[in-house]
Amino acid sequence: MAQYVMGIDVGTTGAKAIVFDSEGNVAGTGYKEYACEYPRPNWVEQDADMLRSAVLEVCADAVNNAGLQDAGDIISVSVSAQRCCVLFIDKDGNVLKMISWLDNRADEEVDRLEKEVGAARYYAITGMPLSTVWILPKVMWVQKNEPELWKNTGKIVQLHDYIAHCLGAEDYYSDEPDSAFWGFWDTDKLSWHDDFLQTYDIRKDMLPEVRMPGTCIGRISKNIARITGLSENTALCVGAGDQNCAAVGAGVVRPGMASVSIGTGGLATVFLPNAFRDPQGKMMVTNSAVHGNWQLEGLQNGAAGVLRWFRDEIGALDKREAEEAGEDPYVRLNRMIAKSPPGGNGLVFLPYLASAASPRYDQDARGTLIGLTFLHGRGDIARATIEGITMEQKDILTAMRNAGLTISRIRIIGGATKSSLWNQLQANCYGCPVETLKITDAAVMGAALCACVGVKLYTDIPAASDVLVRVDQTYTHQKDMVEFYDESYRLYVDAYEGLSSQKIFEGIAKRQKENA
Repeated sequence: MAQYVMGIDVGTTGAKAIVFDSEGNVAGTGYKEYACEYPRPNWVEQDADMLRSAVLEVCADAVNNAGLQDAGDIISVSVSAQRCCVLFIDKDGNVLKMISWLDNRADEEVDRLEKEVGAARYYAITGMPLSTVWILPKVMWVQKNEPELWKNTGKIVQLHDYIAHCLGAEDYYSDEPDSAFWGFWDTDKLSWHDDFLQTYDIRKDMLPEVRMPGTCIGRISKNIARITGLSENTALCVGAGDQNCAAVGAGVVRPGMASVSIGTGGLATVFLPNAFRDPQGKMMVTNSAVHGNWQLEGLQNGAAGVLRWFRDEIGALDKREAEEAGEDPYVRLNRMIAKSPPGGNGLVFLPYLASAASPRYDQDARGTLIGLTFLHGRGDIARATIEGITMEQKDILTAMRNAGLTISRIRIIGGATKSSLWNQLQANCYGCPVETLKITDAAVMGAALCACVGVKLYTDIPAASDVLVRVDQTYTHQKDMVEFYDESYRLYVDAYEGLSSQKIFEGIAKRQKENA
């Protein structure tokens, strides 16, 4: 009897479910796009009920599209989800508020943590540079600014935990890799840091139980089975945060391997067999989905999400014309970019529309386009946009290499890999070959690996990865273009440092706050 598993990824702007057979071949898929909410500048929230409905819809579509005679052949399901989203849930199980990982409202709370804990000590314990992105500052913000909501909160969970609970898990279960993003998890000891919990008034009974990826935590509930077409006998297994899933879903399961993901947000990850801290304290250290290992991560708050902004705002007319012609707007954008020369006729773009994360962690940084003349058109700006996004990833990889890590292979994943032009650009910017994958939805694949391990189809995640994860194409870097983009990178860094050192970003951020 054929056996299948389902991987689910609940991303920032869309949910996807894929049914795989036991060798990693796709049987059926489902996808649904949705939006974030922006109540104020730098505030980002989402509707948890909307996300739950989207997940159920894509699961039903994937099951239906798989066309299996018996849905019971799907023996296991696991979840990947956007990390560092905090859901405040009341004692009756109702979601009171969901704050996105993109949210940057808690800058005063970060300042407080720096004064009370210190950036160096905080990093030594958690492996996380101080940032508004993590959950602890957001919880502190709610405690201070919405005390009634905090009073009514019975549980605080992440999105993975909430979706798994909706699918049938009786309790809320978090995964080890996601736990780093609470901001009070000791990534070396794999435990909560009691001093932080006590100091910032967070009870342990408010938190989910932490389990290893690939642990079975229940079965699909009767109601969910009715809605999705899955079987009540289908196992429900702990997955991991999207980028931890994406790393193993890209085959980053051994030393020397790295992945670069350019999705709504971006991330570079390097597999670590031992506990590690970046000497500069700029890179995140999280627990790998491969239990007992770690990964070094460089976070990019706005990646392909910045190109989506360009599509919807600057390229709105092109988008409408493409849609009227039955064409994917990104295909039209790609043609525009191809007509512009490397460098976009001398433009420099800093893609900090959601502030700067690794390796700069500057909450005041803002998106910036430098070099415009009457010569430039939308195609040049579009090229500058993807080059700026890629330069921020180069900034991250440069910091990783400066920390003493060897990166021998880079697997590139995320929506950007649909563009061969962008794939070649990445090879040239990073100065090494890059590989794309047969299954480009690496986060969904990572969830599927967890689902396989949970029902013993494979002994562990590396064993599952060796079979299910397959390389598609290799893009080799071109020496002359590597030199060109090394010079472009120097301009990129100089532009950021000039604006930062002269407090331009700080002044703009202050004005935006005042106007809000």
